[in-house]
Amino acid sequence: MTRAAALLLAAALAGHAASAAQAAAPRMTVSVDRTAVATKLGHTFVIRSTLTNHSATPAAGLIAHLNVLSLEPSLYVDPEDWSSHRTRYLTPIPAHGSITLSWKLAAVNAGDLGVYIAALPRSGRAVDPTTGPLVHVTIADRRTLDAGGILPLALGIPALLALTTALLKTFRLRASRAGSSSGRALRT
Repeated sequence: MTRAAALLLAAALAGHAASAAQAAAPRMTVSVDRTAVATKLGHTFVIRSTLTNHSATPAAGLIAHLNVLSLEPSLYVDPEDWSSHRTRYLTPIPAHGSITLSWKLAAVNAGDLGVYIAALPRSGRAVDPTTGPLVHVTIADRRTLDAGGILPLALGIPALLALTTALLKTFRLRASRAGSSSGRALRT
């Protein structure tokens, strides 16, 4: 057998094995309750995903994973900051059944992000993940004059110091005038 024929045979066998693995995998879909979220920095929000098993056999040994990515090159995203429970080990999904998962996320960076859920086999088998549609998340920067309730302190402390200084000057001025007028009274 020539080298070229051996390579063609190996490629055909690999393709057959991959298609057999795909055929053996349950037919799954992942859907989400919405494809866009608009919120503010510091707020939390929830995305619900539904994993549906379209095959005639139960889908067991699956992992659902939440992925968070930046849609802007200048925005750094650390997925662990967004959700502390990004991986779920699923109970078997019955034939023609589904399971709904809620994913709680915290808006920690302002900007445009993408969130999606992928379902993968726990076995680590080399198959394409089943992914849901991208949820476009827009986080508005929360610019407030009173960030965290600090405005009363930022204005109040200097005002209190100014008032205290003015009162002390007034009392000292009155005391010095009272002292000088009592000295005049003694001289006359």
